[in-house]
Amino acid sequence: MSAGATGSTDGGPAISPQGGAVGDTGSASRPYADVSYWLESCGDALTPRPALDGDRTCDVAILGAGFSGLWTAYYLLQGRPDLRVVLLEREIAGFGASGRNGGFCQGPGLRLHRAAAGGEAEQALYHAQVQTLPEIRRVLEAEAIDAHWHEGGSLTVALGPQHQALLDRDRARLERQPTADGVVALDGGALASRIRMTGAVGAMASPVCATVHPGRLVRGLARAVERRGAVICEQTAVRTVRGGREPVVETDRGTVRAGQVVLAGEAYLASFPPVQRRVIPVYSLIVLTRPLTSAQWDAIGWSGREAVGSYSLSVYYMQRTADGRLMLGGRGAPYHFGSRTKPAWDRHPPTHTALQRRAMRWFPTLRPEDFTHAWGGPIAMPRDQRFAVLHDREQNLLLLGRYTGSGVARSNLLGRTAANLLQGVDSPLTRLPYVGHQTPRWPVEPLRWLGVRYVQDALLRVDHRAERTGRPFTGRTLAERLYGAHY
Repeated sequence: MSAGATGSTDGGPAISPQGGAVGDTGSASRPYADVSYWLESCGDALTPRPALDGDRTCDVAILGAGFSGLWTAYYLLQGRPDLRVVLLEREIAGFGASGRNGGFCQGPGLRLHRAAAGGEAEQALYHAQVQTLPEIRRVLEAEAIDAHWHEGGSLTVALGPQHQALLDRDRARLERQPTADGVVALDGGALASRIRMTGAVGAMASPVCATVHPGRLVRGLARAVERRGAVICEQTAVRTVRGGREPVVETDRGTVRAGQVVLAGEAYLASFPPVQRRVIPVYSLIVLTRPLTSAQWDAIGWSGREAVGSYSLSVYYMQRTADGRLMLGGRGAPYHFGSRTKPAWDRHPPTHTALQRRAMRWFPTLRPEDFTHAWGGPIAMPRDQRFAVLHDREQNLLLLGRYTGSGVARSNLLGRTAANLLQGVDSPLTRLPYVGHQTPRWPVEPLRWLGVRYVQDALLRVDHRAERTGRPFTGRTLAERLYGAHY
């Protein structure tokens, strides 16, 4: 899909979606609080908004009422309050990854820290992501959204001697090219003064990261968008989209004719031409404890409530919530043939059990009975792990996303960019390297299923072997080369 051929590449002018933000309509009686702790505790009744009732005409139609769609609508209406904006959501606002994620509002991340020493484009992207956090904070304050915003920074932890070489490499890079945002390397003792994790030997610490309650953020943002004049039609399943001079969105509740259409369905668009094979849905799962006791937190530390990740290939992420719970998320659930998604796959007992055991290994004060919640959902994984905004001005279609699980902050950045593109505004954001970025397509099935499942299983084996032996990753295994992790 190219910036100039959104409507015609990979599937012709008629787009027939399947899955989460689009596809079959959910039941009005669905217990949405069961989707995640974040939705359960967001403070809303989660009663669905009215569905689309017949045909409608608008200026911008947006598929998906998650972070990407809502931020795009917010900035469109900030710049043009007269615009008629309609968001079409198969379930309710925040039903997808926006209401299930780990709550990391991340800055650039270590990969971009490394790249920022390079060319002008990388440096511009680096600074744009640094500046995204204060912009989100500004909106939360302006719209009175209590999302439990906490700017505690982040820790990328070396979980044992197998990660020491990676930590040493980043420390050396930092000494050669200090960053402007205060990234520092921590040895084991300095890390233990922040958080005590069994076996950890050090970390890279960045101040540019916040944690949030994503359910409160996405639901509050939906209300803010409505106050600005947008209409959110929930439990409305999009059937097809036709680009052109006058784009048409056909739903099970009526037809929407729009000046422009935004595709913001993320992983749920994985089998949706023209996005087909540009992303795959990869499941990320989470376990959560009850509020821990003071004695348990004294043993763990973590008073700064930093967002915690690791150098592990398996991808782990943790936060200490505002109400004193410990959350641990990670990958491990299998990819499903044909890039399919099903509600039944949002929970994968073997992976949830493994996450719970790992949490107890890192924090021996935890017990099985401390864990009260488990959930998950699909994230959009592009083959090159790069996010993008693609705008086809001829077909009047725009696609944004492909966050690879890091969309809480990046959706704000891309939402601002999308609003500029849709309004024809040339800005520093519209010149950033993710605008028009072409991601390579995933192979056809069954090669896609065979390749993805191989990499998933092989990365787990590489991680377990390194953990067992204490020897570092070589970067030479086929799975590591395909994944491109850390190198």
